[in-house]
Amino acid sequence: MSFSGASTNEHYLERQSRRESNARSYPRRFPVALQSAKGCIVTDVDGRSYIDCLAGAGTLALGHNHPEVIEALQQVLLSGLPLHTLDLTTPVKDRFVSDIFDTLPSILKERARIQFCSPSGTDATEAAIKLAKTATGRDHVIAFRGAYHGMSQGSLSLMGSLGPKAALGHLVPGVHFFPYPYSFRCPFGRGPEETADLAADYFERALNDPEGGIPLPAAVILEAVQGEGGVIPAPASWLRRIRKVTRDLGIPLIIDEIQSGVGRTGTFYAFEKAGIVPDIILISKAIGGGLPLAVIVYDEALDLWQPGAHAGTFRGNQLAMAAGSKTLEVMRRDALVERATQAGGRLRAHLEHIAAGSAYIGEVRGEGLMLGVELVDPFGRPNLQGHPAHGGAYARLVQADVFRSGLILETGGRDGSVLRFLPPLVISDAEIDRVADIVGSAFARLERQAA
Repeated sequence: MSFSGASTNEHYLERQSRRESNARSYPRRFPVALQSAKGCIVTDVDGRSYIDCLAGAGTLALGHNHPEVIEALQQVLLSGLPLHTLDLTTPVKDRFVSDIFDTLPSILKERARIQFCSPSGTDATEAAIKLAKTATGRDHVIAFRGAYHGMSQGSLSLMGSLGPKAALGHLVPGVHFFPYPYSFRCPFGRGPEETADLAADYFERALNDPEGGIPLPAAVILEAVQGEGGVIPAPASWLRRIRKVTRDLGIPLIIDEIQSGVGRTGTFYAFEKAGIVPDIILISKAIGGGLPLAVIVYDEALDLWQPGAHAGTFRGNQLAMAAGSKTLEVMRRDALVERATQAGGRLRAHLEHIAAGSAYIGEVRGEGLMLGVELVDPFGRPNLQGHPAHGGAYARLVQADVFRSGLILETGGRDGSVLRFLPPLVISDAEIDRVADIVGSAFARLERQAA
């Protein structure tokens, strides 16, 4: 069966618009029909190529169509292995579990249990909350402003962004939102150097206040680096304080590593930089080597749910497990976790150089190859806390400009004002420099238009 054809982007986009849901999102910003892909480059049916710094929202750690991953998939397909196994085990699954456990901090590896979920990160969130509620007998959950944990109704209940929830009315009750240490826009209206301590103090005092109105929760869920929320890394000191408070009070700590995990931030898991160990880890996206896969890994002390308490028809994705094991093997051999630090440093230096010459950039931030550039409106009125006006309109202009120049970037954060960089970990120095050239030229054009 051939998937090549002579039709144009316009042809496929018209058919997509006519037949697909109004909920489709990415084609509105990236109006292309993709024909082929390799590494960091995707090519559309018109023959135009783009550097892909979206990479499946961080899914493609090794880029598109890595030859060793393709070979691993072919071996499974030719082996006679059943591709659909529910949660029955196979040699492929056994190896994948061992490979996952080898990524864990030693203290958790010795006590770990794993649950395979339906093949989407949002189901890992659902599973983790169900596990925590079952284990503790409690039903409230604490999440953080700016959080993103998926799009199912339970996960949406934990989301900071109000937009996706606006049409749905009541979601899962009992969720309490706390300030995240967003230092550029300190939620307490103070200087950035105070943000982490203020946020940690507020959290600790609220949970220890007998008149605070918040029952002892079943879980606290957080991202060590908020992704969709605007690429906001949590300071290590704040993470350590949250871990101490939750441990002292017997509250399971869930850390969502769906986007930030698998080496993207320069450590295998983003929480490792703080030297902490959570009770439950959510893992998806890159762990399946580009194919759908989601798991939770957790401390055996929480393993109190009954057989069948969480299930999913496609939780036995053998192809994804084989691709995931091969991805982890290549990452270890090629030192791609360390490469994320080096490549991220190179890209960040370029972005900070661009920021130094632009009134439209408020901050460059992130970890490893999970970077964000927050745009501001230099002509707008500061908000009540004195923060610069959001630059979402300008972020969308830059996004469209760089796309025309052959670069795919997503936006996120408040008002969509953050340009997000999530390239494959295999991105070359030359590709990083090209990304910077395209972004720099776009900001130069933006400055000229305003002059």
